[in-house]
Amino acid sequence: MKRLLILGFVLASFGAVDRAYAQEGPAGARRAENTFIPVGAVLFTEHKDSSAPSFGNYQVGAGVTYNINRFLGVEGEVASSIGMSQSLDFGYPSTVRTPDVLSYSGNLVVSLPSGAAFVPYVTGGVGAVSLFSREAFGINDTETLFASNVGGGLKWYAGRWGLRGDYRFVAVPSKDEASAFFGQEARYGHRVYGDSCARARRARQRVSRSRRCREDDRRNP
Repeated sequence: MKRLLILGFVLASFGAVDRAYAQEGPAGARRAENTFIPVGAVLFTEHKDSSAPSFGNYQVGAGVTYNINRFLGVEGEVASSIGMSQSLDFGYPSTVRTPDVLSYSGNLVVSLPSGAAFVPYVTGGVGAVSLFSREAFGINDTETLFASNVGGGLKWYAGRWGLRGDYRFVAVPSKDEASAFFGQEARYGHRVYGDSCARARRARQRVSRSRRCREDDRRNP
């Protein structure tokens, strides 16, 4: 069931990607990208030694990428994993809603521009995950743990908009103070998502208005 859920999100993990233009030019990433994640999923695998079950959550979020040049960029991202009712192993109730999880990270993005509309990339970074309280799992307060991620994906650009598919491998090291459900032993996860982004127009509109004003001044001295 969980594998089918992840497979479905892999097939659907394409969303619109819009670019904030510094100037017109060939296809590919521009200086800034403001992304919104309307569809995604994360699956944490089980840890048998600590009786920590695998579970999957639906995910939404947003991020900002600043491209230093055609090859290198930095990205900040915040995502919320919404708990889902599901069957878990190791003696948990037959159907229980998993905790909501907030994740945030800073990543380095290395793109491989091809001169065409398709731009593959690899990425990696560090951040944290916060599990919100859920008494059924012994989580009585919000628990925050360090996390790292590595992955990659493919972007396709067409004018202002594009499509993006992204995969991340997520690693969360152990923390003695964490709950038995998540965190006392290292946990690993897989995340897929699709992006949609909105391009900021204001700067270009101000430039266009300024140019029109100068042209009007020249016509009407």
